[in-house]
Amino acid sequence: MFTPKYPAPDTAPAPLVVRLVPEDEERASTALVPSAQPQTPAPPTRRTVQLTPAGVVTVAAGGTAVVLVVGTVLVSMLLAVALTAVSVAVCAVVLRSLLNNHR
Repeated sequence: MFTPKYPAPDTAPAPLVVRLVPEDEERASTALVPSAQPQTPAPPTRRTVQLTPAGVVTVAAGGTAVVLVVGTVLVSMLLAVALTAVSVAVCAVVLRSLLNNHR
């Protein structure tokens, strides 16, 4: 179950054989001769994304909105922690004063 699964060795593309041709025989300096195995087709290329000026503005506005929302959430969480700390401190001061007056 946890052993890796390797592809069959015959699925690798065939290597290219480079044969140098002397200049006396032909004027070509290098010739590519394919091996006896047929060549596999090249994988499809990925398309590049080209942004128009309106697309750039949209991406920038979306990024700004995300930053503002995340910033608002983080500031509100920090404010909630600060208010909780203040309320706990007030409760501690009130309890201390009540216990000191009781004695």
